[in-house]
Amino acid sequence: MTEQLLNKKIVIAGSQKTEEMAEIIKRRGGVPVVRSLQGLTDSNPEEVEADVSRFIEEGADWFIFTTGIGFNAMYQAAERMNVLQAFEEKLREAKIACRGYKTNAFLKKSGVHPVVCDDDGTIASMIDKLQVFDMKDQRVWIQLHGELSNQLFQFIKTKGGLDVQTVLPYRYHAPERETLVQITEELIAGQVDAVCFTTRVQVNYLFEYARQAGQEEKVKAAFEQKVLAAAVGKVTFEALRAEGIHRIIVPEKERMGSMIVELAQYFERIEENE
Repeated sequence: MTEQLLNKKIVIAGSQKTEEMAEIIKRRGGVPVVRSLQGLTDSNPEEVEADVSRFIEEGADWFIFTTGIGFNAMYQAAERMNVLQAFEEKLREAKIACRGYKTNAFLKKSGVHPVVCDDDGTIASMIDKLQVFDMKDQRVWIQLHGELSNQLFQFIKTKGGLDVQTVLPYRYHAPERETLVQITEELIAGQVDAVCFTTRVQVNYLFEYARQAGQEEKVKAAFEQKVLAAAVGKVTFEALRAEGIHRIIVPEKERMGSMIVELAQYFERIEENE
């Protein structure tokens, strides 16, 4: 393994699989630093189990899944309750839409094949494909990822007459203030070489704090001049662009490992050109 990231200080902004990401960075000679910019709190297991029971009892015309871990939370609840077979049968009776390759993989393991799946890992792509279906007066279940996205909300409004049930197996919560202060100072001082963002929420929390602290322009300047922003996929990339960041790398395949490989190749090209 070449040391393309030799002595590069790489920030991991996520809160999941941080050890795996850190190991990939170390293998390429880099110095991983975890600054989790997103907290994730599981909902009360009893609430998820109640949702599973209600879904088995009532069924649905459509079930829209937005994340793999959200589907997995419901799957595990069904297992705990010994109703997994009934849960999977009800899913197969419904039309399924899903966002993201991980969600699709989880569904297929259960023998569930979505009729709608996004092309690029975005809710917008999934919704574009759903627009052609007549959902009037149908029962639609939506598994949310931490919050109700504005795109999904607007989609529901345009369809009208839907009987919508929502499932929220987990919620996002703000990172520790100390973490926000620390990473902001590190960015401005140029003490890190890159930041790996794995969700849109991480970008939002960082820039919300920067605005409140009066440091927004300095943080933007850091990304444009000293620190490279890496986005795991299109949604995160667009969040960075919306904040005025233009120097961003994003892998073709939406994978954490692919993002770090892309990051390593970027720094290798820089070294070769110097």
